[in-house]
Amino acid sequence: MSQTVDRALSILPLLAEGPADLGRVAARLGVHKSTALRLLRTLHEHGLVYRQSDQRYRLGAKLFALAQEAVENLDIREIAHPHLVELNEKCGHTVHLAVYEEDEVLYIDKVESRYPVRMYSRIGKPVAITVAAVAKLLLADLPEPERRALAEKLDYPMYTARSIPDATAFLRELATVREQGWATDLGGHEESINCVGAPIRGADGRVVAAMSVSAPNVVVTADELLTLLPMVRRTADAVSREYSGRTPAKDTA
Repeated sequence: MSQTVDRALSILPLLAEGPADLGRVAARLGVHKSTALRLLRTLHEHGLVYRQSDQRYRLGAKLFALAQEAVENLDIREIAHPHLVELNEKCGHTVHLAVYEEDEVLYIDKVESRYPVRMYSRIGKPVAITVAAVAKLLLADLPEPERRALAEKLDYPMYTARSIPDATAFLRELATVREQGWATDLGGHEESINCVGAPIRGADGRVVAAMSVSAPNVVVTADELLTLLPMVRRTADAVSREYSGRTPAKDTA
């Protein structure tokens, strides 16, 4: 990267901390004020910084507009799909991706297992919202008033003896999921199917999607499936980093 571009880009995280005058910008960059002023003027011309009446500079509205547009145009399915395929190749089980839209949790991607048994789920189909691991992850991230309001208006069909029976139990389950950062469905929808899931987060830390690995008891037991949780969480974290644009933390091991 050229030195000029590097210096100009270094100004943006500084101004993200709050407005700064020319002297502070120059000091942070380690350059003469004339150099800092030239960089600031260029950024100002493009709407990326704004000069206030007190002669301090702050981030410009254009920068926020670009960021919002970029977020709106991100396709979580496109970003996640290669990661889902890789996870499927490692574990062999069905992998799902789901989002929450208009009071429904919908599957938006699915990678089938490598064995003959196939699950009922399909892309575009709503999940069993009171029992599915992906639904628990998405709803657990809602603000408490929204969680409670939604829980109180849901029906609670007893698909199996392990289904969640009522709003009180559902809210308790969501609180647990929110605290631990992962979720399961161990025979709650179908007695023979178990599932473990993890959240995918955006740049603001909010859950934007959820992914899961599911398998029938005839292939692996619930306890065996739970051993895959670290792998599922690592995959979700990788998707989160790519979606949010965060730089992965360096491995210090």
